[in-house]
Amino acid sequence: MPEEAIIIIGAGHAGVQTAVRLRELEWAGRIVIVAPDADEPYERPPLSKDFLKASEDEVVPLRRPGYYESKGIERISALVTEIRTREAQVVLADGRTLAYHKLVLAPGSQARKLTVPGAELPGVHLLKTREDARALKKALIQGARVVVIGAGYIGLEVAAAAAALGCETTVLEFQDRVMSRVTSEPVSHFFEQLHSNHGTALVFGAAVTELRGKGRVEEVRTADGSVYPANIVVAGVGVVPLQELASGAGLDTADGIIVDGDSRTSDPHIYAAGDATRYIDAADGINRRLESIQSAVAQGISAANHIMGVPPGKREVPWFWTVQHGVRLQTAGLRHPDDTVIVRGLDGVAPFSVLYLRDGRLASIDTVGSLKDFTPGKKLIAAGALLDPVLAADPTTKLTDAVRDLVTYEA
Repeated sequence: MPEEAIIIIGAGHAGVQTAVRLRELEWAGRIVIVAPDADEPYERPPLSKDFLKASEDEVVPLRRPGYYESKGIERISALVTEIRTREAQVVLADGRTLAYHKLVLAPGSQARKLTVPGAELPGVHLLKTREDARALKKALIQGARVVVIGAGYIGLEVAAAAAALGCETTVLEFQDRVMSRVTSEPVSHFFEQLHSNHGTALVFGAAVTELRGKGRVEEVRTADGSVYPANIVVAGVGVVPLQELASGAGLDTADGIIVDGDSRTSDPHIYAAGDATRYIDAADGINRRLESIQSAVAQGISAANHIMGVPPGKREVPWFWTVQHGVRLQTAGLRHPDDTVIVRGLDGVAPFSVLYLRDGRLASIDTVGSLKDFTPGKKLIAAGALLDPVLAADPTTKLTDAVRDLVTYEA
């Protein structure tokens, strides 16, 4: 009988972390990571930040050289075209099949493409992979006219890099402020001022309708008739989960592969982790898809734990981060538009923190230019701590000293 194998599709943070955790838990069988990229798995966050400004073209590997070989983790460079759940097999593009004892899907996501006329012109860039980053980096030369479409994390990180490289940079955003999906007005306005101070033009309520150019992109047009000259256009309009393999195999999907808190899919032998997943817990009212490294890693660990029969650990509070023009924004928890917003510090002057209270309890926190509130804030969110809003607003008061309900809080 062949040795039982756990097949992992995808070599990003979620897939690699699943393999690492399985070995830590002493899975005795084969662990096989299957992904189209033949190179070493690499870090994704730097691609939109330091990588674009660095003189060298190297990416940061997820693990040290020789790690996979030393742990007996096999890597196969191939595209998976089909999952046969009845036979417990995956089919590769060259016709080979691999049998699995358990299967972990970690295919990730792809950058969402623009759907307006001219979106395929040369000079229009997406940013998701190392190859995307290298192509964009080559194009970001001093004096280039760069138009970034979308003012989320990726769009603003690219805009910051472009401005630092001496590009004439414009950001077009359909909403009325930057990062509107993930943060509140005080944080948005701080970063708007930060980018403006570095020479970037921010245009809100901008609905892009067309890209034009003879042979390559030359301008971006918006619904109000405005025209923005551009040598380079970067689309930062979100990502699309790669769920086709899962849906083709009959797994439950809905803008993501549906998983539970243990990263299990609707098939008891298949797990999923990372950007491609949607976590649903009807009992707790959870239905969300998180695009973050931290979530991908946590889901990979959850999948490995469940496969090995290890009790689930404490659920980690989701957290995210971005760095723009040297200022770090770090977020813990998930904000809701109806939350009560409390600013700790001077509004618009870093460092400061923003707290989000839901029924008086800390639900989320943003820290801008300082991390001193981040770790205690994360613990308070996990504990559902009730805060005194007056004390919480005072930056000279420790966040833990603003707790009213000490019963649920563990320092």
